[in-house]
Amino acid sequence: QVQLVESGGGSVQAGGSLRLSCAASVSTFSFNFMGWYRQAPGKQRELVASIFSGGTTNYADSVKGLFTISRDKNTMYLQMNSLKSEDTAVYYCNGRIFNRDYWGQGTQVTVSS
Repeated sequence: QVQLVESGGGSVQAGGSLRLSCAASVSTFSFNFMGWYRQAPGKQRELVASIFSGGTTNYADSVKGLFTISRDKNTMYLQMNSLKSEDTAVYYCNGRIFNRDYWGQGTQVTVSS
């Protein structure tokens, strides 16, 4: 059973930083793709950052240069710097093995201005 569990969310003032973690029940290198998504109230879920099995990373334009995705054997991370109020959302961890997607339960990030 593949499980993903996020942690690290919370409340922070604008300009602050947070580091999200996604603990996997299997090696992160088992996933073809892993990503961080977020969903703000009334908006669609969007892909924020992703990392492929070979290590290639991609970022949404809105977070380039501010967020960094990384992983070690069992955990994926999202370092978020210079946070803005528009970064407020529930952040979800996703992992894909072949064509099957696995999701974490989400962690709330609230940025106050």
